[in-house]
Amino acid sequence: MAGKLKVLIVSSEVVPFAKTGGLADVAGALPIALEEQGVDVRLAMPKYKMVKSDSDSATIGKNVKVYFIKNDKFFKRDGLYGDIKGDYPDNLERFVFFNTAVLDLLKKIKFKPDVIHCNDWQAGLIPVYLKTIYKDDPFFKDTKTVFTIHNLAYQGTFPKDDIQKTALGWDVFTMDGIEFYNKINFLKGGLNFSDALTTVSPTYAEEIQLQEFGCGLEGALSKRKDDLFGIINGIDYDIWNPAKDKCIFKNYSADTIDGKYVNKTMLQKETGLKEDKNTPLLGIISRLADQKGFDLIAAIINDLLKMGTQIIILGTGEEKYHIMLKDLAKKHPKATSINLRFDNTLACKIYAGCDMFLMPSRYEPCGLGQMISLAYGTIPVVRQTGGLRDTVMEFNPRTKDGNGFVFRQYNSSALQDAIKRGLEIYKDRKLWKELVQKAMIYDYSWNESAVKYIEVYKKAISKK
Repeated sequence: MAGKLKVLIVSSEVVPFAKTGGLADVAGALPIALEEQGVDVRLAMPKYKMVKSDSDSATIGKNVKVYFIKNDKFFKRDGLYGDIKGDYPDNLERFVFFNTAVLDLLKKIKFKPDVIHCNDWQAGLIPVYLKTIYKDDPFFKDTKTVFTIHNLAYQGTFPKDDIQKTALGWDVFTMDGIEFYNKINFLKGGLNFSDALTTVSPTYAEEIQLQEFGCGLEGALSKRKDDLFGIINGIDYDIWNPAKDKCIFKNYSADTIDGKYVNKTMLQKETGLKEDKNTPLLGIISRLADQKGFDLIAAIINDLLKMGTQIIILGTGEEKYHIMLKDLAKKHPKATSINLRFDNTLACKIYAGCDMFLMPSRYEPCGLGQMISLAYGTIPVVRQTGGLRDTVMEFNPRTKDGNGFVFRQYNSSALQDAIKRGLEIYKDRKLWKELVQKAMIYDYSWNESAVKYIEVYKKAISKK
């Protein structure tokens, strides 16, 4: 490697062009942080219908080029991966095309990356192609691959007879290749053929090597544990900053904390809650699903209201929770605000106006909500799993260590106990203020994560 480190990031979604989840946020933020560290970084993604650009490329950051892979037959659709009927039946062909087109693009633009950084199953065949079909291609002689798992539950599995559509031979359809319970598995290809692996928090990197969280791939991941690194996602403090957030009622900082309580009473007023700055206000912004701990919340929500709290919920998801929450809103109109939709402005107001933020997830690869809530001085209550464990520590009122309230066992009484501990501290106004101010100075920016990714790139490059 001579001169600048050259990296191509390959992602099936990138903010601000196309998004279904956290992958897009990472793929949009990490390259900008890498650029600031002096990396020559570029991006490749499909040109979906929602990509508003007449050109075949765009720029993010100061000068990060984003190349759009165009194929109207495959990508000019309303959804990225499927529609209301489910996944698109031709997803294998769509992403085989995307993977091969990315490698063709590099030759076309004459960009020889030191590392191709592939994200999730949609880019999982690139490492496979480089070690098989392209292994004797001089253009890619010195190119290494890094593969990042954002959520192991999504793997890209397809019928084995579709291997003919991949241009790969049956010699890779093995346990150490891309075979998974007699199916093709794109993500497993990325795991087995990449030079280094990352996932989005140190704890999740440990968890996915266990049967409980491994989604059937724990054996493959354990085998590669020396090449697997957990790097926590960051958040963009230019966006998530109560001192300059244009969506909230009044800007504030750790030094002007009274502004937070203006946000609280204005949020109560706007959402029909009883206006009282002393009533503890609990916020939830989430997909309404068991994975996010909604089964635990459902079991204790009436008890929480009896404890004198108010609860505001924003999100959509499983119908059983929609029905339950609508019923709750009718019974407790002054103590609950139920918002079954996606609303970015209201989300910002919840982060700013609430006292505590609940994230009792069954599993959580990284999680961004807890980091955002800390930035706004809203104290997280989380289960000790994945990235939640790596970013939120139990507050100790004696030593003043920690920044939130944490429970370990996945059950509703453990969650309720954690909230109770929070409410006890909340009664001590001076101590609570210290905790809020402390929470606001935590730094989970992308800069530190970018440095760790560069270390992983260098490890991959040093492999023979």
